[in-house]
Amino acid sequence: MTILNYDFKNPELLELALTQSGANATHNNERLEFIGDRVLGLAVATLLYEMYPDEREGDLARRHAVLVSTDTLADMAVRLGVNKMVHHGHMTAGRNTHMYANTMEAVFGAIYLDGGFAVVNAIIVDLWRDLAAADAVAPKDAKTRLQELVQKHDSGALPTYEYLATTGQSHQPVFNVRVSAMGKSATASGPSKKTASIAAAAELLKLLAF
Repeated sequence: MTILNYDFKNPELLELALTQSGANATHNNERLEFIGDRVLGLAVATLLYEMYPDEREGDLARRHAVLVSTDTLADMAVRLGVNKMVHHGHMTAGRNTHMYANTMEAVFGAIYLDGGFAVVNAIIVDLWRDLAAADAVAPKDAKTRLQELVQKHDSGALPTYEYLATTGQSHQPVFNVRVSAMGKSATASGPSKKTASIAAAAELLKLLAF
């Protein structure tokens, strides 16, 4: 079987990578996703290290966070048609992005196990090089921008994050976060605490409207 111009020696690995837990609770892509997340992270980190030799760690980290984010991975899955190959159970529209991103990571994990790091690294570099070069200035996520704004306008204070009750099903939890700063608050949800925190910070930035 072939995907991303890679021919699998063990086609079962690719089938497993494309199988979401909603379709098969036992034989699914969660373990491959775990490996693929680390493989992608290392490949993109090395790419950024080589492309931006003069940037400091913080700037590289911000670039890295965007390039391996759920949204970037989901967009890549759609661009490559991987989203049409996923075996899944019933999914609400709001979970599709997360599912596509997980599948993309699982595919990278499967290629790594089947062909080794050099092979999957070359594939990732080819796919991510233009994305890594797209921004001349390292982006800042909403949490960083909110913190800088609050420190500037509120005598060095920091935003406070409150993690509310988790909702959703046990295998697909939804995390809820409230952030407060400068007399206002905003709440948002996401598939992880990090994602929910960033979303809440983005909502509060809109309310503060600086």
